[in-house]
Amino acid sequence: MNVLVITGTGTGVGKTAVTAAVAALAVAAGRGVAVLKPAQTGVHGDEPGDVDEVRRLAGPVTARELARYPDPLAPDAAARRCGLEPVRPWEAAAAAAALAEDHDLVLVEGAGGLLVRFDADGGTLADVAWSLSAPVLVVAEAGLGTLNATALTAEVAKHRGLDCTGVVIGSWPPEPGLAELSNLDDLPVAAGAPLLGVLPAGAPRATPPEFSALARRSLSPWLGGEFDPDAFVRSWCANT
Repeated sequence: MNVLVITGTGTGVGKTAVTAAVAALAVAAGRGVAVLKPAQTGVHGDEPGDVDEVRRLAGPVTARELARYPDPLAPDAAARRCGLEPVRPWEAAAAAAALAEDHDLVLVEGAGGLLVRFDADGGTLADVAWSLSAPVLVVAEAGLGTLNATALTAEVAKHRGLDCTGVVIGSWPPEPGLAELSNLDDLPVAAGAPLLGVLPAGAPRATPPEFSALARRSLSPWLGGEFDPDAFVRSWCANT
């Protein structure tokens, strides 16, 4: 199965933008793409969720949610609070496997981090990835605190027998400071995996054609783009 699980080191790190960027490059390459959000939280009724944002930016992808809960909480807590059934990891894995039967690429976007609870039994996105034998792409912040969060995520992945395939910075500031510049070298060490991309802040505000071009510049060839981490580091750090 051609499935990629995308997790963040926390909330608000640019995970949906990275998912959209990976999807946009695959669509541009003529691949059939599906995006699965096992549990969408903090969204009411017919309001657009993360998969809708991916579809807006990436173009014609199959977008699927298994459940949505109105409160902006972890899926287990959000489901419990509104009295709805939680999503079980096996349900998410089965949905991804079914999508993989007639799509070239299935992107499974988690909620928050790798160990955010889906249900009262402690099921997590890590369990979904393990069930699918799918690689995990980690989306991290650029600044202070990101090294610890990234190292913890990578250690959990390794402990669970998962393949942490790389790390992407989900939102690169227009004027990075010393911490951000230093982290370009240190994030791959913390992740134990290569830097596979750096998405600029504000990327989701681009038009779909602009976003596709931006994704190509910002993501590694492994993800269908042209990003060169060494050249990126040199371009920012030459005068520091």
